[in-house]
Amino acid sequence: MSLQKKLITLTLVWTMLVIILGAYTRLTDAGLGCPDWPGCYGFLKVPHKPEKMQLAAERFPERPLEHAKAWNEMIHRYLAGTLGLLIAALAVMHWRRQQTERSLPAALLLIVIFQATLGAWTVTMGLLPIVVLAHLMFGFTLFSLLAVYWLTQQPAWRSRDTGLRPLLPLALLSLVVVCLQIALGGWTAANYAALACIELPFCEAGWSSRLAFAEAFDLHLGHDDYEYGVMSQDARATIHVLHRLGAVVTTLIVATFAWRLYRQASEVLMRRFALALAAVLAVQLTLGLLNIVLHLPLLNAVAHNFVGANLLMLSVLICYQIAYPKPQEA
Repeated sequence: MSLQKKLITLTLVWTMLVIILGAYTRLTDAGLGCPDWPGCYGFLKVPHKPEKMQLAAERFPERPLEHAKAWNEMIHRYLAGTLGLLIAALAVMHWRRQQTERSLPAALLLIVIFQATLGAWTVTMGLLPIVVLAHLMFGFTLFSLLAVYWLTQQPAWRSRDTGLRPLLPLALLSLVVVCLQIALGGWTAANYAALACIELPFCEAGWSSRLAFAEAFDLHLGHDDYEYGVMSQDARATIHVLHRLGAVVTTLIVATFAWRLYRQASEVLMRRFALALAAVLAVQLTLGLLNIVLHLPLLNAVAHNFVGANLLMLSVLICYQIAYPKPQEA
């Protein structure tokens, strides 16, 4: 394996770690574990010495230092910063070798820079939900495009099945639905609505008469701090119900696409992609149900976030394979 392929693989795995730790940071309410950026209470690392802790308390009297949350946040920043360096190294290596298709490394570099900006805004804007959601979506986008980049360097994983082109509209519809469902999930998490409904199949009795769509999708600008949410219970329940309904729609469309892909694929590779998509969808649906039944256990909720990222990544890879099959060898 060439150095470039090793670096791409390392970067892809590193991105997975950043996504997992990012979800863990959010779900443990550590997003403001360090109330400033890029440091922590004005230091490069979490302060532990008494004099530094005293200084931290003077700088941010409204947010007492909690070491566990602060370290959680800072480790996530260190990993994310390292990811930025890895992607920069990939871009430089790609350009120095004068390889074609330079747009993808450039896009990855721009996205990781913007993602760092969103990370800063997440803290400085006090977990403003729209910023938290954007941070999540661009993180998942970065992961998916890295997977595409990895695929372009792996000839054995490239499909030659040109007969799948008629499935492209359904593939794109499936991808769009997955994106919208992830966005709904991100909006649910950013507004602390994951436990707004704890009964199945939709919510507690009378939920349909209490829907508050206007408030549920209002940006609620102007607050200094959005930690633990600023929406009413009805608005949070509305978001939660829509995310559940979205799960039903997503399951139907993605499952239909996976079935048709499996039936129409002429290669074992694409049939395996179809099976992988169906399996990841089933796991994601199960994790979502467990989040409700078990009242959002931490590890399950982190897994739900990570599997969602993989569902998007697989959807993107399949669309890419269908749209750009590898040319047949002469």
